[in-house]
Amino acid sequence: MKAMASDLEMRPLYKTAIWTTLALLLLQATLTFAQPASPALLVLEADGVVAPAMREYIQRGVETAEQRGAEALIIRLNTPGGSVDAMTDIVTAIRGSAVPVVVYVAPSGALAGSAGTVITLAGHVAAMAPETVIGAASPVGGQGEDLGETIETKLKEAMRALVRTLMEDRPDEAIALAEDTIENAIAVTASEALAVGMIDIVATDLQDLLRQLDGRTVRFPDGSTTTLETAFAEVSDLRPSIIEQLLGILTDPNIVFLLLTIGVQAILIELGSPGGWVAGFTGAVALTLAAFGLGFLETNLLGLAFLGIAFVLFILDIKAPTHGALTTAGVVSFIVGALVLFNSPSTPSFSRVSVPLVVVSGAVMGLSFAAIVAFAVRAQSGPVRTGQEGLVGRTGRAQTALDPEGLVQIGGEQWSAVAEGGEIEAGRRVEVVAVQGVRVTVREVG
Repeated sequence: MKAMASDLEMRPLYKTAIWTTLALLLLQATLTFAQPASPALLVLEADGVVAPAMREYIQRGVETAEQRGAEALIIRLNTPGGSVDAMTDIVTAIRGSAVPVVVYVAPSGALAGSAGTVITLAGHVAAMAPETVIGAASPVGGQGEDLGETIETKLKEAMRALVRTLMEDRPDEAIALAEDTIENAIAVTASEALAVGMIDIVATDLQDLLRQLDGRTVRFPDGSTTTLETAFAEVSDLRPSIIEQLLGILTDPNIVFLLLTIGVQAILIELGSPGGWVAGFTGAVALTLAAFGLGFLETNLLGLAFLGIAFVLFILDIKAPTHGALTTAGVVSFIVGALVLFNSPSTPSFSRVSVPLVVVSGAVMGLSFAAIVAFAVRAQSGPVRTGQEGLVGRTGRAQTALDPEGLVQIGGEQWSAVAEGGEIEAGRRVEVVAVQGVRVTVREVG
């Protein structure tokens, strides 16, 4: 009876606890649904040459930001410049974006050079970190050389017109400065660009940028506007895909040079000892990837002629050894060709290859082919190892007892044999001392 009474006394407490828990859960759910979701910000790291890899990355970033309904897309830019075609596609993607695009030249020490200048000005908001530089946007030729007067004038006028279109709402002084970066290849600091209104913001870091963007009204090319809410935005990074990373690697001049080196050496190994497929396949793939990369780098194609001469010299030294003379000439031609290809005086800095890398790679290639030539010479001067003459000195086993004639097994072949110096039992180890037609003379060895 006492236990039953105790249960009756506890029931109100149980009910109170249950209703209290349900009320708290209901309140939490109400607050969760009532609270507005934090706006999303997407951040891209566009670091390197303006090339197809960067174009694909930024275009995917714009599409992703639109699909997610992001508050804004921030492109953190650091580039010495690059392809005008890739730049044009990037500008088109930015200006056509339904999401505000902020181009932020960062971190400190970064550069928005050449094509990067136009990409920065294409952003709905242009920002820079302290101690960054923008400018030097004069167009150059495919190999980095100065253009002819007529072509240069046309390209400069086209780029200046594009810049004027992008900067319609900016002060005249800012437009004049932007055109001057194209006409006279001048460059200015972040503070100088801000002072004339060429850019909108100088921000020390991403958090400072978000603070300054909060509440800013952004105007789209079609005249519509939106007000940014970035103070409490949820920031997420969009990393380059594997394909985009591969494209980025193939526009690195040092990587392209290494692919050329590996490809040439692998092809020469295949030609020196035909019959396999690994070296030939590796060489073909490496040279194909190198050719792809060269298509996007501003190089002096005259260097390919020197590389071709080096290739011919290496082949000649393998086929007709000259004790390394042609190999030495080939190494010199290879180094000169690489330096002309990548490091001509008119070639932009972003297309240049490391000189120590070129010299060391040439030396390694020379040593490799010197070893190949040495083996070839040794093989030519050594004793004959084929045909019947090649049997002398080889060892095998007696298949039958030799008394004094019988059968022996030499190198997987069965021969009639005559024992020298007496009977030889079956199974004993023998050595060929002479060959007479289809019969060999053997002697027993230990």
